[in-house]
Amino acid sequence: MSGTSGKWLVKSEPVKYSWDDLVRDGETAWDGVRNNQAALYLKAMKVGDELFFYHSNEGLEIVGIATVSKTAYPDASDPKGRFVAVSVKPKKKLAHPVSLARLKAEPKLAGMAMFRQFRLSVAPMTDDEWATVLEMSKN
Repeated sequence: MSGTSGKWLVKSEPVKYSWDDLVRDGETAWDGVRNNQAALYLKAMKVGDELFFYHSNEGLEIVGIATVSKTAYPDASDPKGRFVAVSVKPKKKLAHPVSLARLKAEPKLAGMAMFRQFRLSVAPMTDDEWATVLEMSKN
């Protein structure tokens, strides 16, 4: 799966950086990603791509939609200069967060990259997966 649909899921622990932090800041560097596969996904992102913002570790739910505002650039938090960051802006909070339990229970989402490589903090989504999650967020 290449992520060429321009739809992604990014994870952050709310105690480190939450959706509310992103809303408050207006834009942030999505940095600190040290997994090679996740870094490749960051490099593939384009300005305007949409991201589901997932609270990991605590909360365990998709809470909002952000957009990529700047494509990959050197991650200032990486002293070796090997990894990249992208800039993201909040787009909208979901009417109803979608929990991990609900995501896992939805047969249409069984193939999500997030479930195949659960430790990745950045994962691509298909258009169908995106639409399914959006529908789930309405109730």
